[in-house]
Amino acid sequence: MNPTYIHHADWGTAANKRWLAKATLGADARYTAYAPTLVRDHEKLIPSLREEIGKNDCALVGFDFPIGIPASYARLAGITEFRSFLRGIGDGKWADFHTVARTPSEISIQRPFYPFAPGNTRQAHLLSALGLNSIEELRRECEKQQPGRRAACPLFWTLGANQVGKGAIIGWRDVLAPGLETGDVLLWPFDGPLHELYQPGKIVIAETYPAECYGWFFGPLKGKGKQEVRRAVSTPLLERAQSIGLELEPALVAAIQCGFPQGDDAFDAVVGLFGMIEVVAGRRPSGEPKEDRIRKLEGWILGQTSEMTQPDDIGNSVSRS
Repeated sequence: MNPTYIHHADWGTAANKRWLAKATLGADARYTAYAPTLVRDHEKLIPSLREEIGKNDCALVGFDFPIGIPASYARLAGITEFRSFLRGIGDGKWADFHTVARTPSEISIQRPFYPFAPGNTRQAHLLSALGLNSIEELRRECEKQQPGRRAACPLFWTLGANQVGKGAIIGWRDVLAPGLETGDVLLWPFDGPLHELYQPGKIVIAETYPAECYGWFFGPLKGKGKQEVRRAVSTPLLERAQSIGLELEPALVAAIQCGFPQGDDAFDAVVGLFGMIEVVAGRRPSGEPKEDRIRKLEGWILGQTSEMTQPDDIGNSVSRS
């Protein structure tokens, strides 16, 4: 089966920076995509998806925050599997894991997020406290520089325009960990190949990176915070939807044509959704990791391919399988 529902959440620390785009599979085996909406209560997101899919349908949900930990850090911490580690955060020696360190002296293996606020803070503080030599050691394989895409911000460094650390804390603590408690939430690639996870009554969660999708649809994008920049790429987005047989509700067409007046977070929610549909449609490989350290610890970005991933069969249209 293919997922009946596909959701993509562009994620941020502030509530007004979390937007969700959605597509549903119709009786004609075609997806229809809808205009993005704010995630009103992120802690209720997974429970609401459970109600949506019931016992017979399946949902694929993409989150734009890291899902996995760097292998270098995992070795220091004695972590062998991310999934089991995620469920244990907040207990015992991991009780302070989600508490961002305010000073270098507070950084530790069990409290690696730093700094709480700017001001005389350096990445060297983080590296020294963890006993590492380079910030590259705190990047997962999928976060390293790729052709046409710069390296992503490391998970544990919580400053800068593109930092993801505090958003990941919210996502792990309030969404993923509680979701794993009932057994109906599956994490890709930790729980297996993507196509094997599509099962009745299951919510399949994958990491996404909208900037990765820019190159699929319209190339590098500078100044996406400006509405006119987003409006300039409306044509390739609409053409791509048409090429894969994706239906768009009128409100979404209007948002794309206007350059997403709601802002660049709503824009990224939709770009990420389109990227997920490309993978489900077989237009792009999912990027199944080859190595155990990636499958068990680091995770992977959906649709990103490299020598670290396995080739997939690629089809031509959205269809029910």
